[in-house]
Amino acid sequence: MTAKTSKGRLSWWQLSLLGIGCTLGTGFFLGTSMAIHKSGPAVLIPFLVAAVCTYIVYDGLVKMSVANPDKGSFRTYAKQAFGRWAGFSNGWVYLISEILIMGSQLMALGIFTKFWFPALPLWVAGSLYAALGLVVILTGMKGFENFQNIFGVLKAAAIMMFIIVAVMIILKGTQSATLDSLQSNYEEFFSQGIKGIWLGLLYAFYAYGGIEVMGLMVIDLKNPKEAPKAGRVMLIVITIIFIMAIALAFALVSWKDFNVEESPFITALHDYHIPYVADIFNGVLIIAGFSTMVASLYAVITILVTLAEDHDAPKILAKKGKMKVPFPAFLFLAGGLMITNVIGFLMPEKIFEYLVTAAGLMLIYNWLFILVTYMKLMKLSKWEQVKNSLGMLLIAVTVSGTLGEKTSRLGFFVSLLFIILIGIATWIVVKRQRKEA
Repeated sequence: MTAKTSKGRLSWWQLSLLGIGCTLGTGFFLGTSMAIHKSGPAVLIPFLVAAVCTYIVYDGLVKMSVANPDKGSFRTYAKQAFGRWAGFSNGWVYLISEILIMGSQLMALGIFTKFWFPALPLWVAGSLYAALGLVVILTGMKGFENFQNIFGVLKAAAIMMFIIVAVMIILKGTQSATLDSLQSNYEEFFSQGIKGIWLGLLYAFYAYGGIEVMGLMVIDLKNPKEAPKAGRVMLIVITIIFIMAIALAFALVSWKDFNVEESPFITALHDYHIPYVADIFNGVLIIAGFSTMVASLYAVITILVTLAEDHDAPKILAKKGKMKVPFPAFLFLAGGLMITNVIGFLMPEKIFEYLVTAAGLMLIYNWLFILVTYMKLMKLSKWEQVKNSLGMLLIAVTVSGTLGEKTSRLGFFVSLLFIILIGIATWIVVKRQRKEA
């Protein structure tokens, strides 16, 4: 791989902050309840495992980015490693998964907004957030950075607020209740067994989803060689926050009291009757969901433009005008967002849930392909080979965990269907290109 000159303007700490903004979302604030439901108090183990695997994937991605800074990131590297079919399929797998996930994020944002405005139709709320997200994208990279930095700080501050409040509750004379919760959770730490940890891995991985967006922004660093440090700092900070927040939630209530439809941090503070806590965390959930949706929008439009430039999508989508983003690609993105918004609100809830699970799995498949690409393109030391193999094994174990229950199992088969359809499209496109050549 050959290095290219970088003209970025981000410092490594700014990339770390952007990473927190892109990663800390509803996957943690809301999805953690589902992970607790599957794993019990041992949910801390899936989160640590997911953190290790996330670092391995990010480390491989940024090392390729340092060697060859390219705005196409993992899609471009897949193409360099395995040919046109890999770049085409990798890009479209990522695009479809992100667009479907954005549909679920819009639904979640609509539900959170109804907490304050019960009469507001879900589709209206979802449409408003979609329009706002597109406005942020229209401001270009600078606007996106500023937005994610502000919301990243707000989300991290919200978790720190929970940690401080939880510690104050523990220290202010509720020791007996705390001891009861701690004892109960300690005694039942492995109550869900190894299977519970296995099933909980998928939801822990979701909490770290968005790390690939950091990979797309490496090209904007002043010094791309600082990208590994930016990722290490971000992952260490975010993992400490995750583990501390979950551990303190367990100190306040028994794991059996958590509800999969409510943020565990609201549940943990519910019985302490702290004024406005539900409103504050509802606002945090909206901020978290909206900012991760905007990160997805940024990633989709970046990959879409590189696909168009490489003739793996209609060439017109890369056409630049006076706007800070190519207008045809922007229209495509707006159309995709509108379609998933409509699908999410019209489709039966269970079927949409299968689609979202499938989309999440397709993101993890993308992580696996990043590791395979890294192994192909870069000369790895023995330690790096061991680390890379460990990452692939952890992803395989996580994906296999979806076979352990009905909803995720059906989502797994839907994800395979998408992969097959994209595979057929890839075969048709590559065959046509060979004829034209």
